[in-house]
Amino acid sequence: MKKQKRGAKLKIAFLVTAALVSSVPSPCYASSSTRQEIEAAEQEKGELEDQRDANQQELDDLRGEQNSLKRQLTILNEQLTAVSDRLADLEQQIRDKEQEITETTQALEEARATEAWQYDCMEKRIQYAYERGQESLFEIFFSWQNLARLLNASVYTERIAEADDDMLDQIIANRDYIESEEARLQQEKEELDYLRVEAEAEKSRVSGLISQTSSGIADYADQISDAEQQALEYEESIKKLEEDLEYLKKKLAQEIAMSQQAANATWRDISDVTFAEDDRYLLANLIYCEAGGEPYDGKLAVGAVVINRVLSSVYPDTVVGVIYQSNQFSPVRSGRLELALASNKATADCYRAAEEAMSGMSNVGNCVYFRTPVEGLTGISIGGHIFY
Repeated sequence: MKKQKRGAKLKIAFLVTAALVSSVPSPCYASSSTRQEIEAAEQEKGELEDQRDANQQELDDLRGEQNSLKRQLTILNEQLTAVSDRLADLEQQIRDKEQEITETTQALEEARATEAWQYDCMEKRIQYAYERGQESLFEIFFSWQNLARLLNASVYTERIAEADDDMLDQIIANRDYIESEEARLQQEKEELDYLRVEAEAEKSRVSGLISQTSSGIADYADQISDAEQQALEYEESIKKLEEDLEYLKKKLAQEIAMSQQAANATWRDISDVTFAEDDRYLLANLIYCEAGGEPYDGKLAVGAVVINRVLSSVYPDTVVGVIYQSNQFSPVRSGRLELALASNKATADCYRAAEEAMSGMSNVGNCVYFRTPVEGLTGISIGGHIFY
């Protein structure tokens, strides 16, 4: 709805301008009706400027929100990296734990096999002793020559039984220890599995936020692009109103006087100028705004006008001072230059033109102004501009 209203106002502005241009008589015979029409045009210009300022505020808000999302995206990417690293560490811990469990399970199986073997041996000895019974005892008694040897045999048998018991106790203790270790490892693995599930969920959540934030940034980029187009339309409408009737003639007279004054004033040599680090970037983007659709000669000519002003004692002596001097370049007033700077819209030809102009090259002599052609204005014609 907002865009439709703005579009309607722009159409009205164009119609008003067209009506004024076609209906205004010669300046020498200006009527009161003409003066009223001029005042109406100036009022319309003021309204367009108010809309342009509101559009600029909207652009500032959009850029602020987009930058906030970009900072949030950076934080989310850092979080995703941390979660991914943590998940990779958990996966390694789980693999190590599974290896430990495999080794412990193998040891437990060996311990159980040893325990079973020991039980089997004891059972066989007990079975042998039982089957021999009392007869074996009498045979042993009468086969030994004396009681001492019988006692020694009894002690030997008892020690074997004790050794079997000790070994069995050790085997059982070892088996119990291995079982407890296996249970502990299984518990730790379950805990790691739970942490892994949590980490994967966190990774999925952060990835989702990153996707949403990236989508939001793209949406703001589209809105900023639309606002930039609106700024361009406001700028063009204001330009048409500014170039109308007596306003244009007065402005032209002032600019021509300034151009003559500059021509007769002191000029520095390009070698005496020290450019700031960002001058090339700023100039290239102004060239893009003023002559982005022009051939290369038109781009170079715009850059040369800026540098001519820097060299002239009539204007500021820096690129920044010249470009931001009050009411000189319409892309500065409309906010379009700021938009171009924010996303570096300048093309390779714009940068080349800026560099050549900053080196002292000029295809418009000492011209310090340019505008779209109007009746009665003479100068150097390049592309869609007259340079004077």
